[in-house]
Amino acid sequence: MQVWPGQAYPLGATYDGAGTNFAVFSEAADRLELCLLHDDGSETAVELRESDAFVRHAYLPGIMPGQRYGFRAHGPYDPARGLRCNSAKLLLDPYAHALSGRTDWGEEVYGYHFGSPDRRNDLDSAPHMMTSVVVNPYFDWGDDRPPRTPYNETVIYEAHVKGLTMLHPELPDELRGTYAALAHPAVIEHLTALGVTALELMPVHQFVNDHRLVDLGLNNYWGYNTIGFFAPHNAYASWGDRGEQVLEFKSAVRALHAAGIEVILDVVYNHTAEGNHLGPTLSFRGLDNASYYRLADDPRYYTDTTGTGNSLLMRNPHVLQLIMDSLRHWVTEMHVDGFRFDLAATLARQFHEVDRLSSFFDLVQQDPVVSQVKLIAEPWDVGEGGYQVGNFPPLWTEWNGKYRDTVRDMWRGEPRTLAEFASRLTGSSDLYQGDGRRPLASINFVTCHDGFTLHDLVAYNDKHNDANGEDNQDGESHNRSWNCGVEGESDDPDVLALRARQLRNFIATLMLSQGVPMLSHGDEFARTQGGNNNAYCQDNEVAWVRWPEGDSTLLAFTRAMAWLRRDHAVLRRRRFFHGRPVEGTHDELSDISWFTPEGEEMTQEDWDAAQARALTVFLNGNAISEPGERGERITDDSFLLMFNASAEPIDFVVPVNQGAQWHVVVDTAREDGVPPGTGGKVRAGERVTLVDRSLTVLQRPA
Repeated sequence: MQVWPGQAYPLGATYDGAGTNFAVFSEAADRLELCLLHDDGSETAVELRESDAFVRHAYLPGIMPGQRYGFRAHGPYDPARGLRCNSAKLLLDPYAHALSGRTDWGEEVYGYHFGSPDRRNDLDSAPHMMTSVVVNPYFDWGDDRPPRTPYNETVIYEAHVKGLTMLHPELPDELRGTYAALAHPAVIEHLTALGVTALELMPVHQFVNDHRLVDLGLNNYWGYNTIGFFAPHNAYASWGDRGEQVLEFKSAVRALHAAGIEVILDVVYNHTAEGNHLGPTLSFRGLDNASYYRLADDPRYYTDTTGTGNSLLMRNPHVLQLIMDSLRHWVTEMHVDGFRFDLAATLARQFHEVDRLSSFFDLVQQDPVVSQVKLIAEPWDVGEGGYQVGNFPPLWTEWNGKYRDTVRDMWRGEPRTLAEFASRLTGSSDLYQGDGRRPLASINFVTCHDGFTLHDLVAYNDKHNDANGEDNQDGESHNRSWNCGVEGESDDPDVLALRARQLRNFIATLMLSQGVPMLSHGDEFARTQGGNNNAYCQDNEVAWVRWPEGDSTLLAFTRAMAWLRRDHAVLRRRRFFHGRPVEGTHDELSDISWFTPEGEEMTQEDWDAAQARALTVFLNGNAISEPGERGERITDDSFLLMFNASAEPIDFVVPVNQGAQWHVVVDTAREDGVPPGTGGKVRAGERVTLVDRSLTVLQRPA
């Protein structure tokens, strides 16, 4: 076999049409071997003799796409010094663009013996390991273009590749649960009819099923257990896993883009699947444990701010390079449109405290590729000081956990929520305005993959996670949910009517709020997980979306609310409200006003009233301060949003100075939620009765 020196960059396996360049970083290893794996179980070892700045590399002519490979690191095994090299362990390439097979959880893949954690384990792991694969980078993208939907026009739909498509009745069996299913017309038509502009996929980076879960007969369904930051998860591919998963993922992105739908990836750069000091040796640990991981004062152990056993060392330049190279790869090679960063506060822990000026954010800010896509932070982790909602740099948007909590509290009738609800409804200026950000920094959501579904939020007071095998100890215990009087399923018509109304209230509030709305898959037709609020290990019908037969009334209502938002600029402003008339608009009315149900302007006493659970909001479509794309003035219809979160019906007086005549466009007290046609007409000064826990929207043409 010919072995040429090759190049130190790019890292990973790079096929150029005639052969493949291999490059891998390790400062800890004394010697590195590239192992070419053959289908008969044998392997050919090639020592990587060339080294530049601890990157070992070689070029092998004739090595083609589909070739499986791995590395073996010869060097010190001394956990007391944070060194865990072991040449008996076949290691995955951190930069592999595809991984084949799966990992069998035998003692062979661990660096120690189960009965003696301090004794080195020299059993060969290769027969039990998934393997890295050389990938053909060439793909016909045709005329693919990123949609680049502005944030103020964005509606995000969070979904799981398998969960969304596994039970879809219109999909062929062979496509269900795969990337190809995302490209199927039935799925795309559902998303476009719902007004979705961005599909946010739960982790599709290659992950592994935890040893503990496999022993319990469960799987890591959610996928927050990454082992390959460049590789699409191979179990979601319908064609094969020798690089076919890359082509299939690209084809799905191309089809979604053609429908005007962006693709955002939920990415997990805060930790890896290798776990704590008792975890397996799969890749990073065996290559250079001390460079990749944040070690504790005793280097045998790991600092863990993620709750998974380890945290990546965010001040190491090779870790930062890995993350930035991965992000650029998914943008430039896979054409994705943005990222949602899981436990993003961990990425800011350059030393111990969360630091918004850490190296990672510096790199993102100056990167000409990554800085131009959508960047969404989950702004917390499990470490000390990890709750950082509102504290990320101006380039970033954030999952607004305070929005979720406040909206839930408002509709379940918690006291003293009215003032904060008003702030969340109008884009959370208290969180984002001070650092130059706008309402669009707030990714608004009521539910997501983590926690109750929307149906379960109004059907359960308590979690019911017994199926997870942890004695119902896992998952959040304080859900801010309300079961409407009966725990779980009910056949009481009054309970069912109230629950249906609450579902419409949540959907309507989400679509009427300034910021960027995010729906969780299946909530548009009230899917349930039976009260399980932590379905991370339920790769079955508990967590898969069960599609309704025909269109449900909630689905029709959700579509209507999404399109109402899309059609009206005043419901999706780019700038915060001023709370006063806007200069140059020739309108003496404020751009936003707040009224009591009696039609009087809210006073501080009204805001502070502990039991206040109702208000009217006036949105002035003639006082939008931001210009259009070409500098033109934007005008819109005006709206009155009436909220009654109390347990009793309330008569609302239509304010007298905001317009003479209105018509009803939303009424969540109705089963369909939206009156036919233009709805009933209402004049200023008239009374509108809102039943308990309902909202009504009035519209006045510009």
